[in-house]
Amino acid sequence: MITAEHIYEWLSTVTDPEVPVLTILDLGIVRDVQVTEENGQTTATIFITPTYSGCPAMDVISMQIRMVLLSKGISKVNIENQLSPAWTTDWMSEEGKRKLNEYGIAPPYRKSTNALGLFEDDNVPCPRCGSDNTELTSQFAATACKSLYKCNSCHEPFEHFKCH
Repeated sequence: MITAEHIYEWLSTVTDPEVPVLTILDLGIVRDVQVTEENGQTTATIFITPTYSGCPAMDVISMQIRMVLLSKGISKVNIENQLSPAWTTDWMSEEGKRKLNEYGIAPPYRKSTNALGLFEDDNVPCPRCGSDNTELTSQFAATACKSLYKCNSCHEPFEHFKCH
């Protein structure tokens, strides 16, 4: 019998198409997995929350989920988008944040104690040299979920996965 634990294990191989070093479990977008058995047929329902509403990667992620589960013999796969509560970078795993940093993208970093978390600090540590002598150069980078910074110590540009 296929269990939710099996499915979580299989989902751990599904990567984010925009940041391929991260799995969807690292991102924390998988909210729940339900498995039902009826007449010998397994149905898997996966609840996912997009990192941003309208995130174009969600269609690709949904397809990847279906493909992985189909390859494991699950022919009935339901993917439900769960929009509330909204995704937050707090749902990212520590392992995912470590992977981001090693990949050269500064992980979500909030130094401020601002309860609303609306304002990003300008001194995000550089993932290459670790310096916090950095400056924001653009609110948006290759994707809407990242901003662009420059390190004033090693002079390298880098992306920062925005806090939200």
